[in-house]
This record gives sequence, structure tokens and C-alpha cells, in this order.
Amino acid sequence: MSSQPVDTSQPLSGVRVVEIGTFIAGPFAGQQLGDLGAEVIKIEQPGAGDPMRRWRDFGNGDLWWPSIARNKQSVTMKLSDPEVRDVFLSLVRSADILIENFRPGTIEKWGLGPDILLAENPRLVITRVSGFGQSGPRATEPGFGSVGEAMGGIRHLTGWPDRVSTRAGISLGDEIASLFATIGTLGALRHAERTGQGQVVDVAIYEAVFALMESTVAEYELAGHIRGRTGPLLPGVVPSNVYATNDQQEVLIAANSDAIYHRLIQALGIDELIEDHTLARHEARADHADHIDKLIGARTGQMSTDELLKLLVDADVPHGKIYTAADIATDEHYAARNAIIRRDVDGLGAVAMPAPTPRLSATPGRIGHVGPPLGAHTDEVLSRICGLDASALDQLRASGAI
Repeated sequence: MSSQPVDTSQPLSGVRVVEIGTFIAGPFAGQQLGDLGAEVIKIEQPGAGDPMRRWRDFGNGDLWWPSIARNKQSVTMKLSDPEVRDVFLSLVRSADILIENFRPGTIEKWGLGPDILLAENPRLVITRVSGFGQSGPRATEPGFGSVGEAMGGIRHLTGWPDRVSTRAGISLGDEIASLFATIGTLGALRHAERTGQGQVVDVAIYEAVFALMESTVAEYELAGHIRGRTGPLLPGVVPSNVYATNDQQEVLIAANSDAIYHRLIQALGIDELIEDHTLARHEARADHADHIDKLIGARTGQMSTDELLKLLVDADVPHGKIYTAADIATDEHYAARNAIIRRDVDGLGAVAMPAPTPRLSATPGRIGHVGPPLGAHTDEVLSRICGLDASALDQLRASGAI
């Protein structure tokens, strides 16, 4: 519904998104849509903005904001102020998608619930991300991504069996929910294009995490089995583990089939395993995981990381060094695929960020610009889309509404 010229080199060009969320669970979905060419108008609180502007600041400016807010236009608007209600609804009437991740009931309290929004724009896709969803006994409780990870089941399966569960080191729950939000939004958008009918996309963080939990509940209900934490092991598959080298690095080796196992032990020259034909079959190795891992670990511990990696390549054994950010930044495969994009940001210099993914062969995603300063597009967007003149803008600004 955007009035801007459609650039057919991007799949979502001509689609207008109004993003009114904060932190990660909604805005990361907005980033995905923006990467694919959607016009993303991000509404932020005047004077403060999205807390993500200050979330990963190591002294010179936030290092995450340029990426999570890339391709977005920043408009400041106090949505709880009745004075901007009509202006906001005017913006909604021009939009295809609205993304929000406030606690359920918040936008209803502002008089901007789905019934109001769909009355203004029946084609609108309203994507709502929250900790526990828009219904159910816990719906109105606060819920961050970490809580969704706990309730969704992934925390129980993460870590070592003899220690408390742990997190993955990134905002996994929020980002999983955002990706499901993106999928649901695109499905609902397709429906709206066919029928003219909008709808609400209800994404609960815990449900997004639970969607990754494979057959865990079926295993419990039908076999009485509850999966537990296994550290780096892949239960029942041997060898599939992380092994140390003599230069204090770690390499994951995944010899997940009989043929690969034989290539691995031959390449490593572990005579005891080569000669033990009772371990030739996958089923037998599962009962001797500790013994096999100890022998492989002893051999890799005698080698440098470079030596081990070359051996594994030559033997055609699936593997991967455990990468740090430093490894990623200097890896030739990342570089060859342009998987890291660097953009200049005032005060920071070149800021690295993941390239748009997935890769589309005909209409690839791209980064038009990095996360903008707070309110950088307020006047332009409200005049172009909502028809406000300079006097109306001045009046709203004087009252603190924008």
C-alpha cells in the first residue's frame, strides 16, 4: 500500500511496515522485512527511543543498533497521547503490516487495539509478539526471551547434565520468536493480497521455542522418556563431540555414520579402534561412547588445530572449529560469501553485521542504511504519508507528542 515507486529488485518493495515494538522480539522481525525491501517505519518514544539504542554500548555508541534498526525510518511519536491518535491511524491506513511486542493489553489501553486498527484498514496484518501470547492465564504477565526459553523447554536441554541449565549467550528466545513472526507475517500478507482480509498474527515466545523441541513431548507421553542435558554430545551418535587440540582450541567432529567413523579413525591412526571390529556398527558404538571419545581426544590433543583441520578435510569428515567472533571476522569462507557486511557509522567507523539471510538468487536482500538517529524521519514521514504541514508538526512537537 506504499505510494513509493516499487523496486522489483527486492521481494517486499512496495510493502509498508509500521513497527511499534522495542528491544528484540518485534524489531528483529522488522529487520528481516526491511532486509527484503519493505519500507519499515519505526515508531519510538520521543526523547528516549528504543532501549536497543543503548543495549550494546562499549563506550562510543551502540554496536547492535546499526544492525537491528537497519533499513528503518525513525519517527518519534508518543502513542499513549490522544493528540497523536488520528495521526497514527492515518499512518496505519497506509500500511500493510504493523508489528508490536508490548505486553498484551497495552495497545488496547491506548485505544489502538486490533479491532480499531482493522476497522481503519481491513487489509492490515497485525503481528503481535509477547512472552505468553494474547490469551491464556499468563497472557498479561511480563515475559522476556529468557523466560520463553525456560518455559519452551530449550533451557532444560542446554548445558551439562551435572550442572544447572544455561543460556546460549545470545537472545535466542527473542530471535526465534522474531523469525516465526516473520514467517507468520509473510503468510498473512499473502492471504491479505488474495482476499483483502487482514488478521492478527499471535506469536508467543515460549511457543516459538517449543516449536523447536522436536518429539520431546511425544517421547514423554508414549515412552516415559524425558530428554536431559548432554553437554556437547549428540546422544546415541558416536563419535559426535567437541575435542581439544594442543593449542587450547576446540573442534567439533561429527562422524555420524559408519563410513565416516571408519575414515576418521583411519586418518587419526587409532589402532585400537581400527582393530576393534565390534565397534564397526553405529549401534555398538553408542554403548562405548566414553571409551571412543577418550581415545579420539587423546589423539587430537597431540595435534595443533591446523593439523587436525587439514586431516579432517583430507579424510572428508564433517567438522568445524568452535568459532569465536575473532574467528568469524577473519574466516575465508565467511569472506568469500560476503556473510559479514560492514557499514560506516558516525563515531564508530566500520560496524560489522550479518548480511541479509537467506540468500535469494533473483531478488536478494540488502542493507540500504544503518539504524538512524532518533526521530530522523519524523517530519518527512508524517508530512509525506499523513499530510501534516509544518504548523501541525510544530504544534505536536511543542506538546511533546512527537
